[in-house]
Amino acid sequence: MSAETSHPPLDPEAQAWIEKFATAWEAQQGKRMDGRVLALLMITQEPHLAASDIARLLTASTGAVSTSTRALAEVGFITRVTLPGDRRHYFRTEDDVWGAFLQGERNYLRRMLDVMDGGLALAAGTHPRTRARLENGRRYMLWLGDYHRKMVEDWRAYRDSAFAEEEDG
Repeated sequence: MSAETSHPPLDPEAQAWIEKFATAWEAQQGKRMDGRVLALLMITQEPHLAASDIARLLTASTGAVSTSTRALAEVGFITRVTLPGDRRHYFRTEDDVWGAFLQGERNYLRRMLDVMDGGLALAAGTHPRTRARLENGRRYMLWLGDYHRKMVEDWRAYRDSAFAEEEDG
């Protein structure tokens, strides 16, 4: 929809699915509102939604939507979209939202590696037990980062082969 129009209200079936998704999201220690925002963006037919439309459709405050969109964008689940001449904030998901999330996890691993390095540079990092914990944390981040690259490659291969099978079938 254009910047001048807003998205039509959600039907009861879509509302129920969004809440089911949010409940599953929350059960895995996520924030319920984050799950609601992600679910809405996954099922919209629009290329992106304005933050104000997200708030209206979810009957949520703009502050709650702002907090959730920031958190979801930070970890790679959604992307912020800007439109020339429009000051509103828009958001979308990739068609492969889970693959985008895998890519976003790489940022977390890099940040945690930096944190471990910072801990090792502290005076406390010179004590044998402290150093062992921090070095193991650092090794874990390096190991997971290497494994993560393979996981992303494996996911893409699986996704593409499953898509090809669906196209052929």
